[in-house]
Amino acid sequence: MIFKDLNFSNNEEIFFLVCAKFIIFATLNFKLNKQILIIKKNSMYTPVAADVAKLRNTTGAGMMDCKKALVEAEGDFEKAIEILRKKGQKVAANRADRESTEGAVIAKVNEDNTMGAIIALNCETDFVAKNDAFVELAHELAEQAVFYANKEEFLASDFHGTTVAEKLVEQTGVIGEKIEIGSFERIEGPFLGAYIHAGNKIAAITSLSANVEGASEAAKAVSMQVAAMNPLALDETQVSQETIDKELEIERDILTKEGKPANIIDNILKGKMQRFYKDNTLVHQAFIKDGSQSVADYVKSVNGDLKVVGFVRVSLA
Repeated sequence: MIFKDLNFSNNEEIFFLVCAKFIIFATLNFKLNKQILIIKKNSMYTPVAADVAKLRNTTGAGMMDCKKALVEAEGDFEKAIEILRKKGQKVAANRADRESTEGAVIAKVNEDNTMGAIIALNCETDFVAKNDAFVELAHELAEQAVFYANKEEFLASDFHGTTVAEKLVEQTGVIGEKIEIGSFERIEGPFLGAYIHAGNKIAAITSLSANVEGASEAAKAVSMQVAAMNPLALDETQVSQETIDKELEIERDILTKEGKPANIIDNILKGKMQRFYKDNTLVHQAFIKDGSQSVADYVKSVNGDLKVVGFVRVSLA
């Protein structure tokens, strides 16, 4: 053998033979693994633009996030959606303690103007709140909210194959900010009209007693009043006793400190409360478009039998 000329002992000869075989085996194995890597690299799924665009339209995620998800999912569209949702869950968990005080407040009513809802889709920054896609999502969610009795049912409802709650988590991952439903108000009535203030920070819906000629314009006008003046209640009968007692206490204290005689304070308080109701209850407030008449008088001018029977209001502030 080749090692005999080197005067190796049998043990040394065996050792060198083993080493030689190991080197040959390692070299062959390295070349084989290199070829496998080349094959894998050449066969890696590369998403086409149409697939990336489709995933983006479905989830709202960025182009690069969609591309990475499709590569990870090896072209499986549903798996790619799941990957993006899991990313959203992780981001949502990391941002759970953040304040989401910005957003879009949207009011919607159904086609026959008998059911309505207002939602506040909250986010962390004004920059996101003004984004067209974010506002569009808020409108779409508000349209769906009309048909659910409360926030819990709404969050659990189906939204394009997922739930509203899951969609919010998904969008948290897409946008990178905490996204949530901050407020949910729903109303039903004989005829509803909605108003959304410029900038999507305040919205209101008013319920009128009947669907008569001019009701649509009147309901919107009164909703504008609600948005601007933020009444405490519809009329004095709906002001809470707690609020009344607190107001009486404040006014009584002021009158006492002014030295008013105790025997006339009660009469003065009656007048004070009438003023309080006029300023703070919707039907008694001065109409913002014509201060010479109350809201109730304005509505009556549209139709003698027409009344305001309810309202809801949501604002970010």
